[in-house]
Amino acid sequence: MAVVPLLNKVDVLGINFELGSGEIIAGGLVCAGAALIPDLDHKSATITKTYGVFTETLGAFFNWAFGGHRNGTHSLLFALLLGGFAQLLVLWSELAAQIFVFLLIGIAFNGLGYGMEKNRVAAEFINALATAGITLALYSSGVDYSWLGLAVAYGCLLHYLGDIATQMGVPLLWPFWKYRFGQNIGFKTDGPVERKVITPMLTISIVLMSIYLFPWKELIPDL
Repeated sequence: MAVVPLLNKVDVLGINFELGSGEIIAGGLVCAGAALIPDLDHKSATITKTYGVFTETLGAFFNWAFGGHRNGTHSLLFALLLGGFAQLLVLWSELAAQIFVFLLIGIAFNGLGYGMEKNRVAAEFINALATAGITLALYSSGVDYSWLGLAVAYGCLLHYLGDIATQMGVPLLWPFWKYRFGQNIGFKTDGPVERKVITPMLTISIVLMSIYLFPWKELIPDL
């Protein structure tokens, strides 16, 4: 969410983005959800378990179609395809775009740890209610989703940047060149460095940047 305000009034491919507070909130949540999609190729990933049989089946297809875990779904081609798909939904149907946003927000919340582990049924019920409430609130505020494809693609790119910092690396130019950028250089995935240093630092940075960049005056004029 912290970087979404930076796109306000920026011209991208001839499209000028005018982002209000609703678009900034929606954009942050969409980016967060889309940033988990590349891991859909892993059967044990949080996103693969988010919507049960639906995401598990989709994950199995992605694993097969893109050559296994951390291959095609971690490429610039995949980010382009997913962003293009999201933009086509916007052009095709407002309802389809709303449903996709709903799914991404739910994925984002699960990525934060809501909806899994203990009391799974109750947690997922609360997650669904919160996701539906936020999606409805965004719809009621008249959020314009003309930027949806860009936000989805950007979320994927953020995921790649994080994975490049790990030992396994990322094949950004798959399938044309399968070289893994960052391989054998970064830290071990889910290791002590990630848990005790990277994650806390990123969390603090995101909170501070969100406070600094968010247009609070649009919501509270007296500030």
